[in-house]
Amino acid sequence: MHSAQELVSQIEMLTSLPDVYERVREQVESPDGSIAEVARLVGADPALSARLLRLVNSALYGPRGRIDDVLRAVTLLGLQQVHDLVLAMSLQATFAGIRPARLDMQRFWRSSLLTGLAARAAAQAAAQPMGERLFVIGVLSDIGHLVLYQTVPELAAMAQREANAGKDALEAAERRVIGCDFAEVGAALMDRWQLPDRFAGAIGTQMMPRLGGAFAPDAAALHLARRIAEADAKGEASADAATAVAADVWPLIGLAPEQLGAIREEAELNLAAYLALFFPR
Repeated sequence: MHSAQELVSQIEMLTSLPDVYERVREQVESPDGSIAEVARLVGADPALSARLLRLVNSALYGPRGRIDDVLRAVTLLGLQQVHDLVLAMSLQATFAGIRPARLDMQRFWRSSLLTGLAARAAAQAAAQPMGERLFVIGVLSDIGHLVLYQTVPELAAMAQREANAGKDALEAAERRVIGCDFAEVGAALMDRWQLPDRFAGAIGTQMMPRLGGAFAPDAAALHLARRIAEADAKGEASADAATAVAADVWPLIGLAPEQLGAIREEAELNLAAYLALFFPR
């Protein structure tokens, strides 16, 4: 049997967050953090700065006129949002050396990005604050499966087969077969990366949002977004996906089942553009 911390320790030997992200984080966390210095750090990475400018000029950020200066983009977005976006844009490089044989990485990142978009759309529909951060948390919400399929691939595949056979929910099968589930592993990795508590709190309780405490609304948004991504993968109708959401999840986020369809449409509408921005081929 394996613990989440043990598996994260194994994968940490293969991954590290890029230097540019770490230096941006230092600025964000410092009381003397400087927008100008963050703009300089981002601007020193041509690929990152080009992607950030493409994002801030996209329709998702509204009509602001053409922005072609990184300093102006960082000023408009704010330090926290730039921190989160740089983190999301760093994920492909962070996990570049990880190619689990049993996991389709293109499909994995597509699903993760759709989950992030759906989590943000759910937060916006519920007038929940910090919806942009939920986008990044949503993208990271399934990272535990990447760790499992890299470190214990046979056990991860066994748990998936048992869940597919209807014996257990996937997370229950993982706990029985592996000793921990993907949500626990994801939360442990967020802690190891020293990300804000909101990341681990929401990711760790996404399958049982009522246990999320202060982060229960975020966990509920992730839970809903996960159902949307699963429905997309299986070609299920939104009405069927809504019935798969536990009844106690809706009041935690302040939404109703009939709103799932619109949230899914919003997320799917932006998926292709975001795939090009965050995971370019």
